[in-house]
Amino acid sequence: MADMADALIRAGYLVVNDGYPSREAQIEELALAALPPAVEKCRAQGAEPINFVTHSMGGILVRSYLAGNEIPELGRVVMLGPPNHGSELVDQLRNIPGFKLVYGPAVEQLGTDEASVPLQLGPADYEVGVIIGQTAGPLSGMLPGEDDGTVTVESARLDGMTDFIVMDAGHTFVMNNDDVISQTLLFLSEGRFEQTAE
Repeated sequence: MADMADALIRAGYLVVNDGYPSREAQIEELALAALPPAVEKCRAQGAEPINFVTHSMGGILVRSYLAGNEIPELGRVVMLGPPNHGSELVDQLRNIPGFKLVYGPAVEQLGTDEASVPLQLGPADYEVGVIIGQTAGPLSGMLPGEDDGTVTVESARLDGMTDFIVMDAGHTFVMNNDDVISQTLLFLSEGRFEQTAE
């Protein structure tokens, strides 16, 4: 997220670019371990409102945290490639030997079955802009419909979201795309994306 962080800093935002050990715990534990310290760092800098820009499972961590916790200074949230309805890819790969060992317990919670954490979190009641790519990758043949190589366009949608845009970007490096960065900055400042006619 370094390029995104640099762009946000240039735009005048105070930025906390914290990672989290995505392979070491389940989603609920990761959210509680990652979000409070990051929010406290924002508060220590005097940041208000507190916005979030997330990638992939990071969006699910924010949703998980906000489902049970309040951030009074919460501003806007931009999610890049979030599996908001779970991942069909996880459904197909989770039974391969070594999958959990490589990807960790949190990824297993991102399927589309009844145990899917994203499907249990409910709609957003805060301002959320979702950006999803539309660039086929090596695993796209395992996914139904349009996708960013990992997450389908339909799975990225979130009930209650403020805006939604599909862009020419792949999942893994969506945060480095200049147009995605521009759209992120626009949403954080104005609460909308710039939709262009096709």
